[in-house]
Amino acid sequence: MSMDPEASRFWSGGRPRTIVECETNSGGVPALAIRSTDPPFARPGAQLDHYRIEGVVARTTTALILRGTDSRTGCPVAIKVPHLEVECDVVFFGRFERDQEICKKLDHPGIPRAIVDDDRSRVYLATEWAEGIMLRQLLHEQGKLPAEQAVRIAVNVCDSLDYIHSQGIVHRDLKPENIVVNRDDETKLIDFGIAGQSGARRLTFGKFSQVLGTPDYISPEQVKGKRGDARSDVYAMGVMLYEMLTGQVPFSGSTPLVIMNNRLVIDPAPLRELNPEISPALEQIVLRALERDPKDRYASARELAYDLEHQDEVLSREATRPRKQSKPAIPSTMRILPYAILALIPAIIFFALLFYARNHS
Repeated sequence: MSMDPEASRFWSGGRPRTIVECETNSGGVPALAIRSTDPPFARPGAQLDHYRIEGVVARTTTALILRGTDSRTGCPVAIKVPHLEVECDVVFFGRFERDQEICKKLDHPGIPRAIVDDDRSRVYLATEWAEGIMLRQLLHEQGKLPAEQAVRIAVNVCDSLDYIHSQGIVHRDLKPENIVVNRDDETKLIDFGIAGQSGARRLTFGKFSQVLGTPDYISPEQVKGKRGDARSDVYAMGVMLYEMLTGQVPFSGSTPLVIMNNRLVIDPAPLRELNPEISPALEQIVLRALERDPKDRYASARELAYDLEHQDEVLSREATRPRKQSKPAIPSTMRILPYAILALIPAIIFFALLFYARNHS
């Protein structure tokens, strides 16, 4: 389940904090724990079918995330319950159904296993509990990660990506909020709400970022309106590697549109300028994953993982690999100039007609 930033304070020491701990550590009563609008089944000790609820661990724009225990097995579970307004919205409910459909199809140690029940009292998605913390929280705590740790995490995520790609699925919203990391740097890939599946209908949304992913991690081809393929996930993995190694994303801007536009017209700063401890080979790997043209990227997550594990082979091979020259960045004034000229045309015509009228009156 994908957690919003507010959820980070509900995690401690690689495990979810209990409601009591949250109250103590936050210095007050946390909103996620006691909202009067929470449905009765979301409260600690409540029962939702055969799941005993321990409490709310996150609230996203579309769903409530609960931790519970399966009374049949005694195992911890994550339960994703769509908000009522989502159930009533055809488009967003379609996104939730897609998440559920894909989770049921997947069977991989790097992806929480969906729990299938025939008889439920309401709509929700139940999966095994993913032990650990969000990669976003890890980055928030450490700023940037040691190269060895970043590589371990990336290789594990690539293994999950390679599996879902082999099943005809593209995640399309890969970001630190959707990666759970445990103490051994093993990962779980979560939230398939906007994943693309071969043969599945294409969902569209009113908000641009909800169609295509998150602006910081979206691939250039998705910015251009294309659906994206496995190489789009490779690009997002490259962005996360860049962030893990340098403490910042490769492109920034004042608005989501500026961020997305920047990846179309400028190149990211070399990683070694931001973190000299990064090896030249690792820098080359990340920059190849971030190539603007999908044809110039790694063709698969498996190829990316191989290079991460065999960095000694990278520099000699990259030296002989044909590379397209990046187009120079277009200054903002040059991009605005054509529009300014167009805006001036009516004024020019007006004054020309005025001049003509005065001289022929």
